[in-house]
Amino acid sequence: MENFTPYSALAGGALIGLSAALLLLLNGRIAGISGIIGRALPPHQRGDVGWRLFFLAGLLFGPLILRLADGNAANIGIDTPWPILIIAGLLVGYGTGLGNGCTSGHGVCGLARLSPRSAAATAVFMAVAGITVYIVRHWLGAED
Repeated sequence: MENFTPYSALAGGALIGLSAALLLLLNGRIAGISGIIGRALPPHQRGDVGWRLFFLAGLLFGPLILRLADGNAANIGIDTPWPILIIAGLLVGYGTGLGNGCTSGHGVCGLARLSPRSAAATAVFMAVAGITVYIVRHWLGAED
């Protein structure tokens, strides 16, 4: 619990909610990251790529900007090998296609709109995540 940072977590959650609300209010779009990425890649609609690329750039460069602004920001590292991360990313992408949305689209935006479909999807996401962590850590022997 020594790395628990409730204030930065609260601020981060508020910023995610604010950005999702602004995207919906100003652009009429749901902040579903897998859909934003998928529709930024060819084939895409004309004139619909710019905002997607800026949104994705914010996701990628936001942590770097935070690090520059606050040198004491948490240093988060990923020890998982790149091939595993790529396979996991492809599986998540496939799953979001099956579920017609991702955790951000359903979990942030859908729940905020009180969507029953998003509530069911989010419950499934969370259950599968918990089962996956249990299997990886306790059956396959991977530990932190």
